[in-house]
Amino acid sequence: MKTNLLLISQGSTFMVDAIKKNLESVGFVVVKSTLTVKDLKQHVDDCEIFLMYLGDYIMDSFDGLVFIKDICIERDKSLNVIGDVLEFEELKRTIPEGLIENSFTRPIDVKQMVEVMLEVADKSNSDNKKKSILLADDDPTFLKLAKEWLSEDYKVTIVGSGMQVITYLAKNTPDLILLDYEMPVTTGTQVMEMIRSESETSSIPVIFLTGKDDKESVTKVLSLKPQGYILKGAGRDNLLNQISDFFEIKKNKKY
Repeated sequence: MKTNLLLISQGSTFMVDAIKKNLESVGFVVVKSTLTVKDLKQHVDDCEIFLMYLGDYIMDSFDGLVFIKDICIERDKSLNVIGDVLEFEELKRTIPEGLIENSFTRPIDVKQMVEVMLEVADKSNSDNKKKSILLADDDPTFLKLAKEWLSEDYKVTIVGSGMQVITYLAKNTPDLILLDYEMPVTTGTQVMEMIRSESETSSIPVIFLTGKDDKESVTKVLSLKPQGYILKGAGRDNLLNQISDFFEIKKNKKY
């Protein structure tokens, strides 16, 4: 199975071209990009793995680094970097070390690096076989916690607003949307209406997340005819069990 890899650098150099050639020789589809938001936006949706060849240019690329950081957090991308000790330290001022899957110190053994990237690709392809969930909530603490709970069994993408849901759905079709009912600005109700009004998204199942369990609130949620609702305060096991039950029922074609 071919894997798309985004090779991020300041431009073409002998080493960058050699890395690209070696990755392509083992089956990677390598897409090159500079570290600018404009260039990155054109490619990030098509590539699961990022390989960044560092240099002095990163000191003047704050917006690009922040964009990479946010994409890796929100969409579970694999970030791998090539550089020297000083460049790694500079990078970690913007991108947390925990987001970096592999670091290769220059001068690098290209063949060894390619072997590691093949292992990353195997893991990525395995993750891609998981059911995909778009998790939308304006509470960053809940987003982080829920993603931790779900990521072992599902491929999880997180967004923090209703409009980010719509933007994501323009290029992606998740197996399930977990949608906060009470988001500000663009509410869960409005997002649901937009999803159901478009033929490309109308069949995507939606389960509402809500913090209220009184009869009136639940009745309002269910009136929109989602595939269900989950109480945000009910805890990890309840969340995982309800989602597991949903996919099991869907598998048996009861939805």
